[in-house]
Amino acid sequence: MKAPKARIFSLWRIVRAMLLLFCAIPLWMACSSLPSPLPAAGEELPTFPTPQPTPTLLPTMQPMPTSTATVPPHSPESPPPLYVLEAEFDYSRHFLQAKQRITLLNPTEKPLEDLLFVVEPNRYPGTFILKSLSIADQELKDKAEWVQINQMRLPLSNAWQPMQTLEVQLEYELNLPSPQPNPATRPVPFGWTPLQTNLVDWYPFIPPYREGIGWLAHRPGYFGEHLVAEVADYEVSIRIRDALTVRTTASPNPTGEPTAGLLTLAASAPAEERDGVFYFSFSKGRSFAWSVSPHYTVSSAQVGEVTIYGYAFAAHRAAGEAALNTTAQAVELYTRLFGAYPHPTLSVVEADFLDGMEYDGLVFLSKGFYNLYQGSPTEYLVAIAAHEAAHQWWYGLVGNDQALEPWLDEALCTYSERLYYEHNAPEALPWWWTYRIDFYQPSGWINGSIYDYTAFPNAYEAYRNAVYLNGAKFLEETRQTIGDEAFFSFLRSYAESNRHQIATGQGFFDLLRSVSSQDLEPLVAKFFR
Repeated sequence: MKAPKARIFSLWRIVRAMLLLFCAIPLWMACSSLPSPLPAAGEELPTFPTPQPTPTLLPTMQPMPTSTATVPPHSPESPPPLYVLEAEFDYSRHFLQAKQRITLLNPTEKPLEDLLFVVEPNRYPGTFILKSLSIADQELKDKAEWVQINQMRLPLSNAWQPMQTLEVQLEYELNLPSPQPNPATRPVPFGWTPLQTNLVDWYPFIPPYREGIGWLAHRPGYFGEHLVAEVADYEVSIRIRDALTVRTTASPNPTGEPTAGLLTLAASAPAEERDGVFYFSFSKGRSFAWSVSPHYTVSSAQVGEVTIYGYAFAAHRAAGEAALNTTAQAVELYTRLFGAYPHPTLSVVEADFLDGMEYDGLVFLSKGFYNLYQGSPTEYLVAIAAHEAAHQWWYGLVGNDQALEPWLDEALCTYSERLYYEHNAPEALPWWWTYRIDFYQPSGWINGSIYDYTAFPNAYEAYRNAVYLNGAKFLEETRQTIGDEAFFSFLRSYAESNRHQIATGQGFFDLLRSVSSQDLEPLVAKFFR
């Protein structure tokens, strides 16, 4: 398909730029977002000064370590934690009651004196209400203490011994927030709007523990992700008690269109319905997410044994089909390049927030991308759909410390966009390099943490330009240096050797040096601090 002609000074160019600017202002790139107006093909690129360090304009943060290179991987022989979640959700009141059981093994060689729970809903005032917390029928709620806004510590009466299994039970309520768009803050996927309700990072979970380091849990940043999660098995049941009818993969609507009184539930896994309750089994996932709306149109595509489901608002059916088809093409390609997609389904959900965001088995794409879609591959809806699909490998299958080494997933996902265009829309690849990457003149060390860019006048742009965009340029130069055969052998080996693990930058380079005899030190010196 031909790239759109430049519409210099036309009314449409002005309107389009204003729309893109509107979409860009509040975006802090929780995963991958449209950060500023997109030029038409052929338009001269503006120049931007290289960011220089200045005193931070944001509140002082405590120092954070800058690398997890010494973190050993979680033992692949250890059984994954099991999360059993029973949720009853009142859609109209935005209220959820949950019972939860966590069963996990202490895989370390030392007794642990406490447990740490990451509780993301507690970041929103009045949202999370803990009703009960017990171990072996002993009520321990009063012993729990908040050590960060999103972290709750529980001292253990008896030390948790190596290779001992522990079972924790919780009961809690969620009064879901309704975050309003705000140019001063990042978009919030969690909560409700008139168009949808999103239950993401909605349950307490126990982060990884590494001997010599402790719990891998971080405070939220001003942009980027901060959560680190082991893979776990999930058994989830959901009852929506005030709905006349709920549609899921277990009870699809043949037309795929919204119907009065009908709620549609999208989730990380396929559903089974019994007596009005929806049951989900999700094996070795980083997270379990779901979204509910009366406004979704639903479509699907098949990629081998994987079913891709698309959920789009009724006004965006054509864009929804494009998002679905792009995701299906990306899953087919990444399966060939990186290895098999590990789940039976993948849900692609239009988001009523200005961002793109990944969860295991489910991704969100901003309604801003759908609004602007015109039927061409030279558009952000296509690029970001390919990006979010790649997170099913670089985040889901291969984990990393997203706070301290975000480049390990974000640079790889941005470069995966390049691979998508190379294989599926080669005529649009020059557009991608020009307007997705080079337009922003990316610079900066790519291996900073999400806390390392606040000294720049525009911290978010410095983070994006370094981690995402300069990260993609690093991978391109690596490919040119070692050649295609070694490069793609490396990507597949990296995915396989870190399958269901938490990868590190040190491991990345150890493996990269093992597949090629080329001198990589000039590349490391150019891109890494």
